[in-house]
Amino acid sequence: MQQNRLKRAILPVLLLLAMALLAVPAQAAESGAAPSFQVKSDAQIAGDFKLLQGDGNGLTAEYLGRATLRYQAAIMSLRLQGLEKDAVSYSGSAQFADGSLVFGTTRAVLGYLKTRPELGWQGTDGGRFDPLAPVTAQQFYKIMLEALGYKEGADFKFEDTLSFAKSKGLYRAASASPFRNQDIATAVVEALKTPLKGSTDTLAQTLVKQGSADAAATAALSYKRLDIAANAKLGNYLVDENGRTLYYFTKDVADPNSCKAGPCLNAWPIYDNETLQVPAALQASDFGRFLRTDGKTQLTYKGWPLYYYAPDKNPGDVLGEDVNHVWFVLKVPDYSVMIATNPTLGNYLTDNQGRTLYYFDKDMVGMSACSGPCLKAWPPFYSPNVVVPSGLNASDFGSLKLSDGSMATTYKGYPLYYYVSDTKRGDTAGQGFKDVWFVVNPAKFSGTKAQQAMENMAH
Repeated sequence: MQQNRLKRAILPVLLLLAMALLAVPAQAAESGAAPSFQVKSDAQIAGDFKLLQGDGNGLTAEYLGRATLRYQAAIMSLRLQGLEKDAVSYSGSAQFADGSLVFGTTRAVLGYLKTRPELGWQGTDGGRFDPLAPVTAQQFYKIMLEALGYKEGADFKFEDTLSFAKSKGLYRAASASPFRNQDIATAVVEALKTPLKGSTDTLAQTLVKQGSADAAATAALSYKRLDIAANAKLGNYLVDENGRTLYYFTKDVADPNSCKAGPCLNAWPIYDNETLQVPAALQASDFGRFLRTDGKTQLTYKGWPLYYYAPDKNPGDVLGEDVNHVWFVLKVPDYSVMIATNPTLGNYLTDNQGRTLYYFDKDMVGMSACSGPCLKAWPPFYSPNVVVPSGLNASDFGSLKLSDGSMATTYKGYPLYYYVSDTKRGDTAGQGFKDVWFVVNPAKFSGTKAQQAMENMAH
């Protein structure tokens, strides 16, 4: 009796421990996490300068993903010129014909702009302001140039805005379409680092001197930058501040030290910085830094150590993509499915956190045989948008509604699952379970036994 009571007491503790392990971020699973690492996104930096303030919930991913509207661009323009306080307190009667489309302080801002045509916000036909119209990258970069002291007509023509801005180092959000609030952050951070016209002081230094910003906020502007580059074949992917491509190694899924000194690290040098500045489209919390077993430190993205490829000599080179089917660029938006490698199992599918995905040998194409308690032990994997590395075809992935109403991503028509006993990245405890659960090796997977049996019966 006493032994049974002890077992009943221990089991809940073990269950809680397993749940806690599943909740640990990818970086925490790495050995010797370096405490000195500092990382901030463009959105966080613009927020520290009180230039980007978000909605009532702050700088959320939802807010950053929204298209930038004309009234927001106008407020940013005033904010950079130190005129926002005057604008929001305006109480006069002047107003644009469509000022009623906005409320509160935003309406006051429009009225203020109506009285100050020299600020460049004259409005559109019929005395309208079009406050809810989307802003283009060209229009927003015009605002950034004006904040730096350059004037349209005198220093540049509107049609040349983007090329002139690039000549001043402002370009990272120039191709954004639609232009979103996350692109505001990127363009603003670029401008903060840029000297004003005819001055050696940057916009950031000027704001600090004016008392509009805290001097402590400028520290992040000197962080090393990680950027997003574009390739016609691969799409968008991560690069360092000099445009050199960054890669992940599939064998790092369980041990981030899989690429060791000698031929591997000679060909694939590690990427490391004590500080990091990342685009607003990325989450700063997804980056980490760990101490390798060889004593070196290395940066990670979602737990995946980052590397260069030695033969990549120039910005934009991607010669390391799909080398030996184990080296891949880091795409943006993130991969939804990734390839990992196990010495015994070979290549297999994981989610972007390195958690193993399985198939059920009793499933058939477009049909799951897992329901009830089965789905508790084998929760479905689901990603509405499929982004995959080279070697995988996005067209092989789809979706399926399961018996409990939940959704599952499918591979070649078969649902993909997690296993609850896999408590950390790289675990493959579900492999071979009851001889019906298996990892998905994309080079070898040809369907389930249940599907094959049905097809044999049909013949």
